[in-house]
Amino acid sequence: MSIAENLSRIQNQIADACARAHRSPADVALMAVSKVHPVEVVLEAYEAGLRLFGENRVQEWQSKAPAAAHLEGLEVHLIGPLQSNKSAKAAELFQAVDTVDSLKIGQRLNAAAEALGKMIPVHIEVKLSHEESKHGIAPEELPGLLASLSELKHLALAGLMTVPPWSEEPETARPYFQRLRQLRDENVSMYAELTGLSMGMSGDFAVAIAEGSTCIRIGTALFGRRVYSALNQDR
Repeated sequence: MSIAENLSRIQNQIADACARAHRSPADVALMAVSKVHPVEVVLEAYEAGLRLFGENRVQEWQSKAPAAAHLEGLEVHLIGPLQSNKSAKAAELFQAVDTVDSLKIGQRLNAAAEALGKMIPVHIEVKLSHEESKHGIAPEELPGLLASLSELKHLALAGLMTVPPWSEEPETARPYFQRLRQLRDENVSMYAELTGLSMGMSGDFAVAIAEGSTCIRIGTALFGRRVYSALNQDR
């Protein structure tokens, strides 16, 4: 199936999930995760109507960006772990960073954003899984990081993000989505802009929508399975 056909199917599934959750589909952003795929996939998805994209690695999007520079309204977020020495390049390339998990990263991004004269929306990635491969700040450290990041004038707190353990059973992810929503709700009274919940991927986005996700990150269901290469080993 084409990307346009996949997109139509996914949009119908989003509408169904929102109806069951008594939510509006307009309240759930669809982020196309184009990591590892060639830039031609981004161009085709843009032509199908998508404008929001997620990339995992700074260097990979840097190689793709020139071919997509002409796409009006394109918004690309960094959704993979950010190394502090690539913060300046990330600030230059991305419209938002959804994986801030330390004050050091926040400070580096803030300094880079200030130098560029821009404001960068950020999500804080929270590690709710015990898997070593997962990234993010521990839940108990979230209040302190929020307080510190809120002082940085060129970062805009936008929400929280998490990646649950992989499972073939979508319901397995529900407790992790519920916990992220709880963390958001516990802190949003102090940080009113902290409304976003970036959670849910190809296999579990319907559950994420039921639990309040405001942004689902869809890769495989849109673009097919990824083929990894040496390019993808560098963040």
